[in-house]
Amino acid sequence: MTEALSIDALPLFPLELVLFPGGYLPLRIFEVRYLDMVNRCFKAGAPFGIVTINRNASVLKASANTAGMRGPAKDIFYPEGTLVRITQLSQPQPGLMMISCTGLQRFAVPQPELLKHGLWVGMAKLLPADQSLPIPDDLLPVAGALARVIDTLKAQGMTPEQMPVQPPYALHDCAWVANRWCDLLPMSLAQKHRLMTLDNPLVRLELVSDLLEQNGIPT
Repeated sequence: MTEALSIDALPLFPLELVLFPGGYLPLRIFEVRYLDMVNRCFKAGAPFGIVTINRNASVLKASANTAGMRGPAKDIFYPEGTLVRITQLSQPQPGLMMISCTGLQRFAVPQPELLKHGLWVGMAKLLPADQSLPIPDDLLPVAGALARVIDTLKAQGMTPEQMPVQPPYALHDCAWVANRWCDLLPMSLAQKHRLMTLDNPLVRLELVSDLLEQNGIPT
């Protein structure tokens, strides 16, 4: 589905996080509207969309018909998000699902619609996939620093499920290295969202390099 130009009625999951392509996202699902959605997506092998809640929105922009919106204020979200594929699902007890997801391609939903049972859906227009670009020599230390973080986390005894950075590792690819640092670095949701929406992965990596310096992380 990620090769299509658009996806009709994509189910949307607003969260207080930004997911980048290639990112790993474990979730506990307990709300009825999402239990049903996740179950249907998993059985069909279909993606759903992660969108980022925008608590700084001064005007309700999430729906073309905000006057009739029933959802809580926390459901005001940015129009750009990331498709996810469910890679693992378990149901430890009734009314609870534990899932693992992988970020796929970025998308935009200009006019999401709130259904009567509280689930957001929308026509998703897929944004360009991150270009595969080799890391230039001057930014190779950024990839080296990420490799050291991965090695450190493994040495601390993290299980594969606990690792915030999942294989396959693409430490020579601009987009993958930039995206994984964006997963790890402390920054505001607005800042992360701006980085996610950049179409040029090399520019994203250059900005990540600046953030590493600002945070005092050696490269």
